[in-house]
Amino acid sequence: MKGFILFIIAIILFIPLTIWNIIEVGIKYKSWKSIDGYFFNTAYDIDRFGNHNFRTLLNKYLIKSNGYQFGDFRETISSVLGKNLRDNTLTKAGIYLVKILDYIDENHCEKSIIELT
Repeated sequence: MKGFILFIIAIILFIPLTIWNIIEVGIKYKSWKSIDGYFFNTAYDIDRFGNHNFRTLLNKYLIKSNGYQFGDFRETISSVLGKNLRDNTLTKAGIYLVKILDYIDENHCEKSIIELT
């Protein structure tokens, strides 16, 4: 039960602390480039978090059973999608998600592949 309570507190605090931090970054650096870099770094960290924490869901619905698995915290969801796109092991839902990401950033998942050692 303690873990669940801590989870709820973390979720509740995430948005207001994020907004406050964005304001502080803007005040400190007075530059959109710095704030945009903050957004990119935060998005990257959330992406890695999602790859690890949502692995059961992502493995079930986005890739075929023989696909490259989600779950390694060092890797992003986009990287895993890119590897499965390359290996032709995406489900229809996975292909659809790749198309959405590619609409926003051409060849996003292919460019995002991280080769882990």
